Amino acid sequence: MESKVNLKEQLRVENMPTKEGYFGEYGGKFLPAALESVIGEIAEAYDRIKDDPSFKEELMYLHQHYTGRPSPVFHAKNLSDELGGAQIYLKREDLNHTGAHKINHCLGEALLAKRMGKTKLIAETGAGQHGVALATAAALLGLECDIYMGEVDIKKEYPNVVRMRILGAKVIPATHGLKTLKEAVDAAFEAYLKDPVTQFYAIGSVVGPHPFPMMVRDFQSIIGIEAKAQFREMTGKLPDNLVACVGGGSNSIGLFSAFLHDESVNIFGVEPAGTSFKTGDHAATLSFGKPGMIHGFKCYLLQDEEGQPAPVNTIASGLDYPGVGPQHSYLKDINRVNYDTINDQEAIDAFIKLARLEGIIPALESAHAVAYAMKMAAGMPKDQTILVNLSGRGDKDIDYVVERFGKEFNISE
Repeated sequence: MESKVNLKEQLRVENMPTKEGYFGEYGGKFLPAALESVIGEIAEAYDRIKDDPSFKEELMYLHQHYTGRPSPVFHAKNLSDELGGAQIYLKREDLNHTGAHKINHCLGEALLAKRMGKTKLIAETGAGQHGVALATAAALLGLECDIYMGEVDIKKEYPNVVRMRILGAKVIPATHGLKTLKEAVDAAFEAYLKDPVTQFYAIGSVVGPHPFPMMVRDFQSIIGIEAKAQFREMTGKLPDNLVACVGGGSNSIGLFSAFLHDESVNIFGVEPAGTSFKTGDHAATLSFGKPGMIHGFKCYLLQDEEGQPAPVNTIASGLDYPGVGPQHSYLKDINRVNYDTINDQEAIDAFIKLARLEGIIPALESAHAVAYAMKMAAGMPKDQTILVNLSGRGDKDIDYVVERFGKEFNISE
């Protein structure tokens, strides 16, 4: 950990990001000429409305009366007692309308698009939670919606595909490459290039060209703001440790952002180790990647021998991305956040254990964070606390889990 003086200087809010969209050396905006002015227009529009009282009031109204915020913090006492160590608490983003944290930024982006006069939202999705949340926001605000999703993920997360279609969205398969999240992003960018005037590309994480990493982080920061106040009210102090899963990194930066200056709080981001640490078997970008370019920005990136984005693999479709948010890349470099991994088997074990001990079925993405918290807690004193961002619920994963692990956990016929 850096010294207190250095850490405070490195985390100066006004420097994250810079005017050009950089977090240290990461981020920025690297775009085709056709998109330069359009993305610049989004940045200018966001800069105008982010402090507009009428925008903030409308968004907060929807959070309270539509999403159901604030989401509660729950003491997972049964799980904590079973492990015999630190006390685990869960920030219940799975209880939001649509079942995950994604609705936080989707409502914000949709409101911004509406104010800009756009008529259609387009986006990529991996696990389908961003797609469902955006389709929901589009329906609410009277906008068209196209969702690009890898063919593999369409089969894996089919319940969410049905939900998107019921909500009126068009689900468009990405059929090239590995047919997962990266390819869905590729396809969405191509579609956006064809008509950036009437369409608004609502990026689903803290990735992409500036201003999206900043904008999505700002919309997600409500998680940490709520959690900090809630945890103090429950326990009289701040949590000793924060844990959240990291793919692109929106749920994690949403929790972490409120605590970055609190040096007593240890912060852990959990990446998917998949089935092995061999290239192509995992999606642990910050653990094994190096700085590179993807989808219009610079970040840590899993790369093949030619410097191109490497194939990735994980049980959790929402973490299946070779890049990561630029702010996470910066936080790794200054050692403010500790990034580690959980493999597929550890994640599914945590998925089942949380369900059977607490009656909560987590998303497979969130199960990575739960698994890491379980490993930590077992070796800690009972007076230590761990706050986990339970970023989504596991309804979307049930069919896949039964198919892959039904016999192992006695949940298939």
